[in-house]
Amino acid sequence: MRPTGRLHLGNYLGGAVGMLELQNNPQYETFYMVADVHAITTPYDIAKLKHSRKEVITDYLAAGLDPKKSAIFIQSMIPQHLELQFYLSSVINVARMQHLPTYKEKVAQYPKNVTMALLNYPVLMAADILAYKAHEVPVGIDQESHLEVARQIARNMNEQYGTGFPEPVRFVTKGSYVPSLLGEGKMSKSVEGSYINLTDSLQAIKEKLAKVPTDTGKGLVLPKSVADLLTFVDLFMGEQARQEYERAYTTTGIRYVDLKEKLALAIYQQVEPIQERRAKISGDFVNDVLSDGAKKAAKVAQATVAEVKEKMGF
Repeated sequence: MRPTGRLHLGNYLGGAVGMLELQNNPQYETFYMVADVHAITTPYDIAKLKHSRKEVITDYLAAGLDPKKSAIFIQSMIPQHLELQFYLSSVINVARMQHLPTYKEKVAQYPKNVTMALLNYPVLMAADILAYKAHEVPVGIDQESHLEVARQIARNMNEQYGTGFPEPVRFVTKGSYVPSLLGEGKMSKSVEGSYINLTDSLQAIKEKLAKVPTDTGKGLVLPKSVADLLTFVDLFMGEQARQEYERAYTTTGIRYVDLKEKLALAIYQQVEPIQERRAKISGDFVNDVLSDGAKKAAKVAQATVAEVKEKMGF
C-alpha cells in the first residue's frame, strides 16, 4: 500500500479487491504493509508521511482487510526488509536498474533528486516480497517490471546460493487497470480530476462523472473516451449493462446524463459501506492492528534473513 493520500477507486479495484480475495482464500497466508520506506525515494513531506501511513491503513481496514486473517503492518517497523535488500542487491547489476522505465520516468520527473534510494527501489520491493517468500502479489500492471526484477533476483539467489525463493507473479483482478476520468492513462492521485475517492459523497461523484469527456452518444465505433466510461459501467453495474450501452451506442444512442446518474449511484452504493465502517475505526484499534501485524511479519522475515545469511556465508 502506498503511504500517500486517501484511497481512490483505482487503488481499491486494482489493489484492495485482490488483497481481499487472497485474504479470504484459506489456501493463502497474507501479509499487507504500507510501504513508507519507499516514500523517501523521491522528495516527500515528513509530517504528511507520519500522518498518512495510519490513514491509509484505516482506509484498507474499512475496505475489508481483517487483522484476524492477515498480518497488517508498516514497512519501517520491519528492519529485516532493509537488511535483506542489501544482500539481494549483490545479485543484480546497476545497468538492469537504470534501464527500468519507472526509473527513467522518475529521473525525468526529479532530475535534482536522483538518489541511490531511487535506483534501489525495485530491490527493496523485491526484499518486501521475498522476505515472506510470496508467490502472488496483488499489484497493478504498472508494477510488472518491478516484479520481473524480483523474479530475476529470486532466480539469481537460488542459483548462486541455493536459497528457495519462489518467483512471484502478479495476482490479477478484474479492476487491475482503472482508467482516468479525464480520458488519458490510468486513475492517479497525482492527476487532479482523474480520480474518485472512496470517501467521496454521492454529489461529489456525480460532479466528477459530469466532467468525464463524451461525444454525441451515437456512432459506428466506440471512441476511447466512451469505452473508458463503459469500463466503469462494467466494473460497477456489470458486464450486461456495459453490453447494452455498447449496443445502444451503435443504434438508438446513449443519453449520457442518465448513464452518469445511474453510474454515480452504483459507485456510491459500493463505497458507502466502506465510509460507514471507516467512521467506526479508532486510532487505538489501528495501533493494535499494526503492533500485532508487525510481530507476525517480523517472525517470518527474521527466519528468511537468517537463512539468506547462512547461505551467503555469514
